[in-house]
Amino acid sequence: MYYTYVLLSKVDGKHYIGWTNNLKLRLEHHNSGKVMSTKHRAPLELVYYEACTTKGNAILREKYFKTGFGRRFLKSRI
Repeated sequence: MYYTYVLLSKVDGKHYIGWTNNLKLRLEHHNSGKVMSTKHRAPLELVYYEACTTKGNAILREKYFKTGFGRRFLKSRI
C-alpha cells in the first residue's frame, strides 16, 4: 500500500502534504529532522491520510491535495 498524508506543524500551524509506502517510518523521519522540507517545523502531527493501491495513485492524490480544490477538500475533513 501507498499513503498520501497530511501533517500539521506544531511550530507554525501549517500543513505538509506528502506520500510514502511506510507511513509510520515517514512520520518518524519528519519528526527526527531527516526530511529537509520539515526539518525546522517539527514536531509534526499526522492529521489525515489515505491509502492507495498504487504509487501513481498516491502521487496523483498528493498533487490534488496541493491544489485549491484539494485544500478545500482537506479543510472540510481536518
